Amino acid sequence: MKPIYARDITEAEREALNEGLRSTSAFTVRRSQILLKSADDHLKAQEIAHHLCCSDQTVREAIDAFETEGLACLEEKSPAPKNPETAFDEAGTDWLKEVVHQSPREHGVERSLWTLHDLAQVAYDAGITEAVVTPATISNTLARVGVQWQRAKHWITSPDENYEVKKNDAIG
Repeated sequence: MKPIYARDITEAEREALNEGLRSTSAFTVRRSQILLKSADDHLKAQEIAHHLCCSDQTVREAIDAFETEGLACLEEKSPAPKNPETAFDEAGTDWLKEVVHQSPREHGVERSLWTLHDLAQVAYDAGITEAVVTPATISNTLARVGVQWQRAKHWITSPDENYEVKKNDAIG
């Protein structure tokens, strides 16, 4: 693999990197250390990684980010996708909102209560989604349209006519 080095840094960039060494963000401190080591000592990524106890891929990513973003690379970005695509379009979302208020048995599910897995499977079977989506996707889609999802609770009941008395005696 071809060695990668940070470009020559300006005096203003050097001041910002030195300030980054005193940051409260570990990400900013590490990036500043990597970039200063690369620019000043012209060490290879593996050598910097060994010196700073990190991976050489971390060093390469920091140098690449500095080349493309400049000093903006010192701020940690969100790992979320930049343009998140939703699994449900507007019609699919409306369909899901309606289905959640119907009996699962109407859709071939042998339960009396919906689970997120069942909703994902029924949406796929109905052609609403291109693949079986995760329960989190179903939950997020429902939350987006104002439906609060809660797991069904199962209550224990007993055919014993003295169940309440026995239960209260046991609990105290």
